[in-house]
Formats: sequence, C-alpha cells, structure tokens
Amino acid sequence: MKFDLQNRHLEAKNTYKIALAGNPNSGKTSLFNALTGARQHVGNYPGVTVEKRTGFCISNQLRFEIIDLPGTYSLTSYSPEERIAQDEILSGRYDVVMVVVDSTTLHRSLVLMAQIMLTGAKLVVCLNMSDEARRAGQRIDLDQMQTLLGFPVIETIGHRGVGVQPLLDAIQAALISGTEKPRLVLGEQLDGALAAIQSKLDLGGFHPKTLGWICSRLLVKDKIYEDKIQREAGNAMAVDEARRQRQIIESQTGVDISLFVTERFFGFVDGLLKEVVRQPSRLDARALSDHIDKVLVHRFFGLPIFAGVMLVIFWLTFTLGETPMDWIETGFGHLGDWLSGFWEEGSDSPLRSLLVEGIIAGVGGVLVFLPNIVLLFFGLALLENTGYMARAAFLMDRIMHRFGLHGKSFLPMLTGFGCSIPGIMATRILENERDRLTTMLVLPLMSCGARLPIWMLLIPAFFPPNFHAVMLWLIYAVGIILAFILALLLRRSIFKGEDAPFVMELPPYRLPTTKALVQKMLERSWLYLRKAGTVILGISILMWLITAYPKPDKYQIDADTASGKSIEPTSQDIESQRAFENLRHSIAGRLGRLIEPIVQPLGFDWKVATGMIGAFAAKEVFVAQMGIVYSMGEVDEGSESLRDALRRDYPPLVGLSLMLFLLIGTPCMATFAIVRRESGKLKWALLQFGGLTLIGYLVSLVVYQIGRWLV
Repeated sequence: MKFDLQNRHLEAKNTYKIALAGNPNSGKTSLFNALTGARQHVGNYPGVTVEKRTGFCISNQLRFEIIDLPGTYSLTSYSPEERIAQDEILSGRYDVVMVVVDSTTLHRSLVLMAQIMLTGAKLVVCLNMSDEARRAGQRIDLDQMQTLLGFPVIETIGHRGVGVQPLLDAIQAALISGTEKPRLVLGEQLDGALAAIQSKLDLGGFHPKTLGWICSRLLVKDKIYEDKIQREAGNAMAVDEARRQRQIIESQTGVDISLFVTERFFGFVDGLLKEVVRQPSRLDARALSDHIDKVLVHRFFGLPIFAGVMLVIFWLTFTLGETPMDWIETGFGHLGDWLSGFWEEGSDSPLRSLLVEGIIAGVGGVLVFLPNIVLLFFGLALLENTGYMARAAFLMDRIMHRFGLHGKSFLPMLTGFGCSIPGIMATRILENERDRLTTMLVLPLMSCGARLPIWMLLIPAFFPPNFHAVMLWLIYAVGIILAFILALLLRRSIFKGEDAPFVMELPPYRLPTTKALVQKMLERSWLYLRKAGTVILGISILMWLITAYPKPDKYQIDADTASGKSIEPTSQDIESQRAFENLRHSIAGRLGRLIEPIVQPLGFDWKVATGMIGAFAAKEVFVAQMGIVYSMGEVDEGSESLRDALRRDYPPLVGLSLMLFLLIGTPCMATFAIVRRESGKLKWALLQFGGLTLIGYLVSLVVYQIGRWLV
C-alpha cells in the first residue's frame, strides 16, 4: 500500500517516538530488529527492573525512535511486564503506536488493537506473518480495512524484512493525519454509557487522549482507576455515573459488565473481519501444528521425545565440535611455543609467564570450547525458532505443577541454560511473588553456558567417548531434577500459598530462516567471546598473579641436591620441581591448601580448590585456572593436554564428584548480585548462595564416599 506523502509536512521535531505493541509470539521483536538493525539499546524502564528495548531508524529524512514494548494480550492484564506496556501506551508520550498483529490469528490478535483505539492514540496496524496467512488461502482487502479503521494497515513478514519501507511510510502518514480519531464502534449501549461517563469526567491531570479508556475502566469498576479518579477534584460525579451505567447494562443484559465489555471488543473485531476478509482461509494456519502436536505433545510420549531430542543435540555438540576444538587447542599450543621462542629456554621472565601461562593457558583454555558452545546454541535456537520449546514448556507444566513451580517458570529456567543472569531477570513474567522467588532461587541449577566449558573439559577427561553425550545429558537432568525437589521444599515451607493458573499460547510450528538461526547463535556466542576477552581475561591475569607470586626464597630440591638426598636430578626434574614449589608457595597455592581439608572428603586436592575459588568469579574461570595451574606445574608443556593431565592425576570418581559440586554449589558472583537486585533483599541472595553450596557439598560428599566404598 502506498501513501501520498508529497507536499505533506510535519512540525519540526528531532525525533518521533513510536511504540511497538502486540501479543507475545506475534513477531514483534523480529519486526523491531528489521526496522532498527544494529541501532539498538537495551536498558530498564525508569524505577523498575523490566527490560526496555529501543532503536532508531531514518526514513524520508525523518528520525524515528522505536520502543519495543513488552508483549501483552490486552490492556487489562496485570503481570509486571504487561502493566509496563499498558502504562506506556496510556502515557500519551508516543507520537504513533504501531500494533503488530499475527495475521494467522486475526480474531484474537485484533482485540488489543481495538482496546488501543479507545485510548485515542495515533495508530498503524502491522499484519505480520502475512505469508503464512496467504499460504492458508486468506485474502484481506487492505484498502477497505484502512477505510473502516481510519488509520494505515500494512502487511509484513518481519523475520525477512518484507514490508518495512511501506510500514515506515505508513507511520509518516499517521503522523500527518492530524486529529482524526479511529473509527471504533462498540455498540449503541456501550458507546452511550462511555459518553455519559465522559461528560461527568473532569480532565484534571489526565491526558486528553486517554479519556475513553479511563471511562471504560470506571465502567467495569477497575479499583486502580477509581482510586486515581477520586484523587482528582470534581470527579466523584464520574464515578457515580459509571456505577449508574453499570447497573443499567447489567440489569438490561443479565451479563456481568466485564464480560459485556469484552464481548463488545470481540464483536467489533468480528464485524470488521466480515467486511475486509475477501477469501477466508481454506485451512487453519495452525492445523498442521495441531497434527504434529498429536505426537510431540502426546501425554505419554511427549517428554521422552523431548529428552531424546536434547540427547541428540548434546551428541552433535560433542561429535561435530571435537575436530575444530582440537584445531583451536593445537593452535593455542603453537601460539604459546611461538611466544616462548622470544625468550631463552628456561627463562624466568614474568612477561613470558604472564603471556604463556596466564593469558594463553587461561583464556585459551576457555576459547578451546567455542565450537561446542556454537553448536549447542545453534541447536537451542533451532528448537526455539521452530516453536518446539514452547511445547516443551507445556509438557513440563504438569511435572512442574506437582513440584510447586508455575508453568511459566520453565521459560526463565530455559533461558538459564544460556546464562543465569537473563534467566533470573526473565522471572519478571511471573505475576505471583512466591512463584518468582522460588524460580529465582533454584534457577542456578540449570546448567548455564558458562559451565559448558567445564563439562567439555571434565567429561572427555574422565569418561569414555561413547558416554560423552550421555554424561552431558545426565548432568543437565540432575540439575533439573534437583531444582524441582528444592522448589517443592521451598513452596511447602518458606513460600506457602496457592498456585497461580498457567495459560500459555502455543505458537504454530515455523520453518526458521537461516538468518534468524545464525543471528541468534552469533549473539549468544559473541557474548561468550566477549566475556572471554574481558571478564575471563581480567580474572585470568589476576589468577595468574596469585598463582605465580610470591615465589619461595629457596627451593627444597636445591637443598636436597646439596645434601645428597637427590640422586643427580636432570635439569628438567629440577625445573619441574621448582615450578611445583612455586605453585604451592603462591597465594593461590596457600589458599588452596587452606581449603584442602574442607574439600578433601569430596576427593579434591589443593589444586582443584584453587580452581573452585576462581569459579566463584565466573564458572569458566575454573577451566582457565586449571590451565594456569598445570602450565606452571609442568615444564614440558606440550607433552599432554589439560584433559590428559587431569586423567593422570584423578580417578573418574573425583571427576563425577567435581562435576556435581560445580553444577550445584557456589553460584557465581554475578548471579549473587542479580538475585540481590531482582529480589530486592540481600537475604534471598545469601540463602541461595549458602543453601546451594551446602547442598552441593553434601551431594558430592555422598557420591564420592559411597563410590569409594563400592570401588
């Protein structure tokens, strides 16, 4: 659809603010990305911990600031994120509100549009996923729809960027349209009631555009709006009129007022679609999804299928990642040898030690596992973009409900597999505070991406190749099962209360585009790389420093040689023993030996204890620290990999005990900080850290001691 924008002028303004509103799963975020590209910023709304995504684009020499509001099904929902969307739309601070609609579910999706029409905002409707609707045979008369509504209507395919320029032209057309009101018809009875209430309403501190919506909320006796209105002088008559109109409608119809108003919005949408849909869909766009769900969401087979899918992804993560991982490992080995070549053999240069034993051994030890990270993220992106992960949440709801977790908790827990931080922030979607805190406290048990390098190190070191995928699957499963058990204990003790109902839309299955998959995979992988190049680099340098210094004044091997206790040690023996003594004498060595008596019952020695200290800063640092420890404790650095060294020094039982402790215990300091911020209280962060560490210790202790007894 083209708009005549010639010789039409707008007032001088630096930037026009555009709100992007819509239902969850309507493709709103894809459209936001298509409009703004890389010109995006992510922050929080003032005063609240709800993510705010903003971006900019320029069209016809006009600059638009686009704000991606949290998804909401209506303006009457009250979860924290949905409330933000409502408040933003009703604020009147936006020049245009763009409503993104799923073209395959017009009857339901257009209800939000109808509600926003009542707010008086300038609107543009975006019929997204129009390709799916067309494939199902649906045809819409866009010109007629625009005429009936009184504002622009555009078809788009957000994830492919189709329709972006017409959409920008439509925004400009909406800005030019002046004060023309949308043509919302809710029926003579409701329209008359709203007009009667508005005649008694004093404008006061309210935005003039929102009066229609305010009147509708007074009519349904919305306590929040009644309190706001009554604080404004002279509005008692409006509240009384709303009560009178409510009584009239309920007595005449015999229907509860809230249901009556909702039916009027749906009635408006139905009437609109009868006028503009020229060719109804020959086949429900979700019919194919329903057929697939008969198998994938089967009551008995659904969960085993999901478990099998995840096992296949883990198997591919190991199998396909092994060769490039070896290439990277060999490359860092050659890089270390090349740098060492700038110094004489046996040189004790601090700079050489920092570069080779600190940075390369530390950061390199983490980057080695980048191929596995990329493959796992690609697999998860595939499941998310096809719509299968939403089915997994539906499948898990029955189990989660039995353990006191809300069905929606699966979504932040799923996010926690990537990183605990956004997972904890995603608990905002939970309306009930008890559900939110319960989910937040058990979420670190989801094995995050930061732990994946640890599993990639320990599993091949201690278990045969045919067990690699199974062990990775098991370590994820242990975290999930333990999270459910702890959630049940929390809900029966600290967080007693009724469970909230779980309602979730299952989006249709979609064939994801390569661009979307690669973009999501690269975004997550880049976060891993950036962390390796910043946080891990900084911590690796710090860990190298405390691992290298202070050095002993004299070495025991020199004293033994001088006294004749050593039988003509070779130069390599001397250097190796000196390196070992340096490590034990260092700050890290002393801390490790201080902790060693505590962790010895778990099978750990002081070297492992130093790695566990670093893991509190960031889980990947465990791998970096073990690389530093072994690079300093061994002179012949190229003789064996870190996995070979661990296999040589520890039995598989210690490896299993270590994996369990690192899975359960000592959440990283970033997790501690975000729990403190999101929960609002230090006690919940302390409870999580102390409780999980104690449980991790006990689980590892039991496994190791029983294992020793059995072996």
